[in-house]
Amino acid sequence: MKKAFLKKLLIAFSALTLLVYGTIYACSDGDWGWSFDSNFTPETFVDKSYSPLFLSTDVFYGIGYDTEHLTRFNSENIKDWSTYLEGKIDEKDLTFFLTDSSSTDVADLVVYYKKGKSNKWTDKWNKKIKLNDSKIKDFLLFLNDAQIVETYSTQKYDSWNYDETVKPEVLSDLNWIKTLEKKYNETKDPFLKNRYWFLIIKANFYSDQQINGVTFFNQTEKTVPKNTLYYRALAYIAGIEYKQKHFAKSNFLYSQVFDKCPTMRVVSAYCFHPQEEKDWQQSLSMTKIKEEKAALWAIQGYYNDEEKAIAEIYKLQPKNQHLDYLLTRLINNQENKIDQSFKDKTVLENKKRTKDSIHKSTINLVTKIAESDKTAKPYLWNVAAGYLETLNGNFKQADKDFDKAENIMPKTTLAINQVRLLRFVNNLSKIDQLNPENEKTILADLSWLYSELPKNAIENFRYENATAWSKNYLAALYRSQKNTVMAEIFNHESGFYDNEKQLLAMKAFLSKANKTEIEKIGATIYEIKLADINYFQGVKATFQNKIPEAIAFMKQADGLEKTVFYGNPFLGNIKDCHDCDHQAPQKKKYTMLDFLTIIQKMQDNTAKQVDLYNNNLLLGNAFYNITHFGNGRLFYEGNIAGEGSTPDFFRDPIRDMITNCSLAKTYYEKAFMATKNNEQKAKCQYMIAKCERNDFYNKKYYSLNLSTWDIQDDQINFIAWQGFKNLKANYSKTKYYQEIINECGYFKTYARK
Repeated sequence: MKKAFLKKLLIAFSALTLLVYGTIYACSDGDWGWSFDSNFTPETFVDKSYSPLFLSTDVFYGIGYDTEHLTRFNSENIKDWSTYLEGKIDEKDLTFFLTDSSSTDVADLVVYYKKGKSNKWTDKWNKKIKLNDSKIKDFLLFLNDAQIVETYSTQKYDSWNYDETVKPEVLSDLNWIKTLEKKYNETKDPFLKNRYWFLIIKANFYSDQQINGVTFFNQTEKTVPKNTLYYRALAYIAGIEYKQKHFAKSNFLYSQVFDKCPTMRVVSAYCFHPQEEKDWQQSLSMTKIKEEKAALWAIQGYYNDEEKAIAEIYKLQPKNQHLDYLLTRLINNQENKIDQSFKDKTVLENKKRTKDSIHKSTINLVTKIAESDKTAKPYLWNVAAGYLETLNGNFKQADKDFDKAENIMPKTTLAINQVRLLRFVNNLSKIDQLNPENEKTILADLSWLYSELPKNAIENFRYENATAWSKNYLAALYRSQKNTVMAEIFNHESGFYDNEKQLLAMKAFLSKANKTEIEKIGATIYEIKLADINYFQGVKATFQNKIPEAIAFMKQADGLEKTVFYGNPFLGNIKDCHDCDHQAPQKKKYTMLDFLTIIQKMQDNTAKQVDLYNNNLLLGNAFYNITHFGNGRLFYEGNIAGEGSTPDFFRDPIRDMITNCSLAKTYYEKAFMATKNNEQKAKCQYMIAKCERNDFYNKKYYSLNLSTWDIQDDQINFIAWQGFKNLKANYSKTKYYQEIINECGYFKTYARK
């Protein structure tokens, strides 16, 4: 977790509002990354109330920021009032009164109670509820008071505006708050009395005399039940203490809310903020019992050192519930230190790097607590200890820890799968060299991990990291055993197929029938299929002008050869605008195989000296359009060659292939030799010039593999290519020349010089 960022954020927001129910915002994209970076799922054994506090790159795990400040207690409030009213208002209407825009209805019903005069609202509600029922009357009168306070507590203003001169309106009518106190003192009903007590503290919090709320709380708190309303009120008092700069007292109170009111753990964790060490020590000195001190360490551990917090709480209360969430943060933090990329490391080198990254003090603490069996959930500690032992290279001890956990843990779906995943990580980590015997220990889990889990998602379960890690691990093992094909199977390298020997070896592997079990698993998950390889070979053969070979490969492409070009690949326009060509009306659509078959037919015609100009011109267009500059880029894109809008997206051999227009130029030159008039000659010279222009671009930009930022602005975007010179010198009287002038800015600029 980026603690420096979070602390900075907290300071900024504390300075702004410090309101217990203030909106909590952050730059957030959610926690999608954690499922890909971790094998340890905190939801497995930890209570849901802690989930926002799991380790996160965000303010809060899973939610980013707290958006429930206005709705957090709606359900509980509706349930409480429903019980009090004994069903005299149905749930739909009760929900309307408590959570919807009912203030107008309520205000007019209160007027009715005070003046006894009916109005349109009494007529409306008398049909649904008994307005004269004493409990309903008390409910509506209370609700009217509560809604007055809500006009201050639910104000909307720009929470990103750090200008402290922009402040929300405060409740300044202290006499009205006194009337609430009078109602509190006179009310005999315990339920209503509790509600008015809370409302008085809330009203004072939003008033210009907040300290009155502290006074009232201190005078009355011993008479109040320790329910949700009590801890909501306590959080308001903590907020007031903070505004009074009584930081130690404020943080102590927030820790009690954190400890006793699970629903408010997000709020109290956010608002808890010692300014300096002195405040923290003062808060600790306020504790009277072990439980209070443990609560302080539990909330402090969220921001600082989980390991220290765990050690302190364990000394105080080994069965303290807060230990569980802190443990998950500690383990996830240890995972965060591991570089699992393998890069160019061997398996043994990677194991050592992993072992060195884990803090020995963490292993010692978790192991010690796990062995004690004194915690409330010893199985959680056994699982955590086993995982740390795996990372530490102590695989036998990890097995013992997992065995111990499985014997006593609840058999939930998440728990069963969590332990299975960590056992798999441990079993694979034991293998330094693959052989038929140790392969058997991982086969079932590989199938489970790669095939079963993606099809049957388990909520919150983190398995993606183990998937990626295991593939890297197996690839590293195969690499060390000189098995290039299997190394590629488990870790695809983009340039693998640029080596013809490797390409043929992979084809042979994918084609063979008698694969071993692990080979079957690998072939199933491998992203490149036999059809992709055949298609890629067909593409390469086409660019090499080996059309019969290309057709043969395409016919083995398992349907890829039926892919349809977006535009007509035989067009030869003045402007290169593939989007324009794609949108143009087409009498015929061409598949990849159609394209090659027609090329073969045209080449047969030229060999027979049939219509040499048109056939060669169309062949030039065809080979031009399948380059990066033409309208048929779709031809070369695929799982092996890749795809992208500029040549920079492609690796060197592919980039060189798709930017080379020499084959197209050769056919345009042949077409020129077969021309019968100047119009045809002009067209051929222009097409040749386009190829020369593209060659200029290749040498100036693409072949150097420069980014846009690296290209020097020498103000030279084009030169007088030979084709341009020939056009201007010999064919300026042609109609096609004028069309070029109208459409080609490059040529127009050159021609005017």
